[in-house]
Amino acid sequence: MGHGKWDDDAYTAAKTFRAAKGVDDFGYTSTMRSRPSSEWKADPSLDPKGVAARECRDSADHADSTPIAVLFDVTGSMGRVPQIMQRKLGKLHGLLQRKGYLTDPQLMFGGIGDADSDRVPLQVGQFESDNRMDEQLRTIFLEGNGGGQKSESYELAAYFVARHVVTDAWQKRGRKGYLFLIGDELNKPRLEARHIRRIIGDDVNEDIDPASVYRELSRKWHVYFVLPRQSSYYDDPQIADHWRDILGQNFLKLDDPGAVCELIAATIGMEERVVDLDQAVVDLAEIGSAAESEAVGKALVHAGGPAHVAGKAHAEGKALAASPTPPQLDGPDDVTLN
Repeated sequence: MGHGKWDDDAYTAAKTFRAAKGVDDFGYTSTMRSRPSSEWKADPSLDPKGVAARECRDSADHADSTPIAVLFDVTGSMGRVPQIMQRKLGKLHGLLQRKGYLTDPQLMFGGIGDADSDRVPLQVGQFESDNRMDEQLRTIFLEGNGGGQKSESYELAAYFVARHVVTDAWQKRGRKGYLFLIGDELNKPRLEARHIRRIIGDDVNEDIDPASVYRELSRKWHVYFVLPRQSSYYDDPQIADHWRDILGQNFLKLDDPGAVCELIAATIGMEERVVDLDQAVVDLAEIGSAAESEAVGKALVHAGGPAHVAGKAHAEGKALAASPTPPQLDGPDDVTLN
């Protein structure tokens, strides 16, 4: 995966064709919803069960690959966010490359639900550099349910990325990838072993503390949780405190859900030290609206802006060096690929 290049013309032509034929952009969701819920399932290309690893590899086309994983909460009203992102996918990829934020970004998309109640609680795609990323995003099943307990299975998605993603960026260059979790609720209190066995297929016999999963994940990924203004939980202090306890200033509140692509691009540009916040806002205004760039600026200022990155990295390095690796999580590079 990860070969080829994004083509704006092909993206526009495909979208125009679907509109002319009356085909839903998220056709897989339409197909599933036409069936009884007992038949709902992930598309095979997004089913995590039995997957040894998703890979982000260098290629002749992309010699300096950088993994970007974007996993959406697809419960309730949060299902709008993948639709927003699909409409702006070309702008995101173009901004990352044209502005020099990243040379060879490879994007992987996925969906997050509730392992206690949903038919499809986790979907994870492949890393792509061309228009297959659009196909992947449109194939995510927007189940739209959730358990109603103010929590979804974000920790299950975090576990998959920590244990089942292998990247040349880390293995060859020691460079972290980027993971954006987009949702509006809490992690489950425990990552239950039965869910890992049933949904991912790993032979795990003990429940895991979600905090240990995020500690493991942060060794090789820049991890962000984005809370868009989509639900009554946007101003809930319990949600903010929960995610700040786990991710610190990498918890981002976004006033305008329509600016999620712009927020991802600006966050990466700043983390890569290519732009500061002021320049990122200028860049965003060139491709979108002033309101969207303002929403991104507000989100990043409240998170601490670019000045916090060096101190945060230093503190994380000291904390991680002092903390033992959880026995359940030995490191994704141990995965043997067939």
